[in-house]
Amino acid sequence: MPFPLLDERLLAMLREDVPYGDATTQGLSIGEQPGRAVFVTRDTIVACCVEEAERIMLLAGCRVAQRFHSSGAQVEAGSELLLAEGSAAALHRGMKVAQTLMEIASGVATRARRILLAAREGRPNVSVACTRKHLPGTKDVMLKAVMAGGCAPHRLGLSDSVLVFPQHRAFLGRKPPYLWVAELRASQPERKISVEAESVDEVTWFASAGVDCVQVDKLSPEQIAEAVRAMSGMAKRPAIAATGGVNESNARAYAEAGADLLVTSAPYAAAPADLSVRMTLAT
Repeated sequence: MPFPLLDERLLAMLREDVPYGDATTQGLSIGEQPGRAVFVTRDTIVACCVEEAERIMLLAGCRVAQRFHSSGAQVEAGSELLLAEGSAAALHRGMKVAQTLMEIASGVATRARRILLAAREGRPNVSVACTRKHLPGTKDVMLKAVMAGGCAPHRLGLSDSVLVFPQHRAFLGRKPPYLWVAELRASQPERKISVEAESVDEVTWFASAGVDCVQVDKLSPEQIAEAVRAMSGMAKRPAIAATGGVNESNARAYAEAGADLLVTSAPYAAAPADLSVRMTLAT
C-alpha cells in the first residue's frame, strides 16, 4: 500500500468543503439523527485513497468508519468500499469529500494499472513512470494514485533528480555534451544524469557523452527501435525512457521496441471512478 496522507491534509479538505457548517442539514434539523453511509463502486476499479476516506469520515465526527479494501486492490463492480456510522451531520460533513477523493484517485490508479499491464504485454519487466504534470497542489494524491496502480513517480520535483531538457541546453551554447555531463557528475556525484533527446541522432550523441538515461520525447516505437539498434555496439548503453503521448493504446509497442522505461502523464486525465453512497437512517 502506498503512503498515507496526513490528517492535516485531510482536515484542510474538510475545511475547504464545510467552512461554516452544512446549511442544508442544519436547515432540515436532522443533524442529530443517527445514520449509516455505505460507499459502493459501480465500476471495476483499482481502489485508491480508501484509507483517507475512512479517516475523513472519522475526522468529520462519525462514530465508526470501516474500509473493506486498501489502495492498490482491484475491486469488482458492485463492491462496498467503506462503511461509516454516525450522526447525519457527521455523515454529510465527510461524505462528499471522501467520495470525490476516492473517485478521482481511483480513476487515476485504474488507468495507471491499465497502461502498465499493456506495457508488460510487450515486455514483462518494463517499468512505467508517471510525470509531475498533474494539477499543482495535488501531488500527494496523484503520487499515491499512480503508485496504487503499480507505476512509479518519474520525478518528485526539480530537487530530487537531474534531467537536462532542450530548455537547459539553450543556455549552454556550443559546449559539447561530454563537458556539461562531466560538470553535472562533479556537482551532483550521487545522482544519475538523464537528458531528453528529440531525434535518433540526439540519442546516440548523448549516449556517447556517457549519460545514464536518454529520455526520448515524441518518437515513434519504430524510432525507439532504431535508436536501440544504433547503440547496440556500446559497451554500456544508457537506459532509454520513452515519453510523449504514451498511453494504453501504444504502451505495448514502445515496450516491444526496446524502451526500458515508459514515461506518461496519461493517468492524470483519467475519468473519475463512479462511486455511489447509500445513506440510511440507523435504527
